[in-house]
Amino acid sequence: MTAPMTHACPVDLIELARRLADASGPVIRSYFRQPIQVDGKADASPVTAADREAEQAIRAILAETRPNDGIIGEEFGNTNTEAEYVWVIDPIDGTKSFISGRPIFGTLIALVRDGTPILGVIDQPVNGERWVGATGSGAEFNGTPVNARACPSLAHAIAGTTAADLFSPGQGERWRKVAEGAKHVVYGGDCYTYAQIASGFVDVVLEAGLQTYDYCALAPVVEAAGGIVTDWEGNPLTLSSDGTILACGDARTHAEILAFLNG
Repeated sequence: MTAPMTHACPVDLIELARRLADASGPVIRSYFRQPIQVDGKADASPVTAADREAEQAIRAILAETRPNDGIIGEEFGNTNTEAEYVWVIDPIDGTKSFISGRPIFGTLIALVRDGTPILGVIDQPVNGERWVGATGSGAEFNGTPVNARACPSLAHAIAGTTAADLFSPGQGERWRKVAEGAKHVVYGGDCYTYAQIASGFVDVVLEAGLQTYDYCALAPVVEAAGGIVTDWEGNPLTLSSDGTILACGDARTHAEILAFLNG
């Protein structure tokens, strides 16, 4: 596998990402646990006014401050994706949790440079929790540095996935092997479980079928905390990744799981 070229993330863009999260949070909080219309997308996934308006709030700031950058957004599509810098936005990752009144969803904001994620924000606006990770700057939770914990093997690990039924049959067999070998297993949480890898409470997340806006913010947060995130073949994530994700807090556990994913 060949690692993509990485760049340290400029500090002013980290501050801009925080501003974007600050703008989307009040929108989402105003709708949380309130009567709200839930619409279905073409893929049958739910979407609400909170998703749309939060993304619009982020896009408005980017249009003013970074008009030449590209944008990939879940709700309003893509623009200028060949730009050096591309912002990747998922206004509510975990809309099913949001509409169920469960505060384990998050706003995902990523910055990609030359195809490689260099900055990620996982923002939980209801709980007031924010993880920020950037190349060259480390990871933090609400302004305090965080680190993934040591986990020498899968047998010591807390492993998670959002939902086992999201895997294809062949992928599901691989997940069951991870689940059977782990010390404990957790389900649900979408991006929130990756944030817990960065904070040292979860050790492994295995998923498949993720879209660009689902994973681009996750990798910088976990990696800046000392973890490792790749696809199932061990390749670093880029804008063109296939949506399979193996995130681990410890490279030893990652290597163990990668071996039987490809065995």
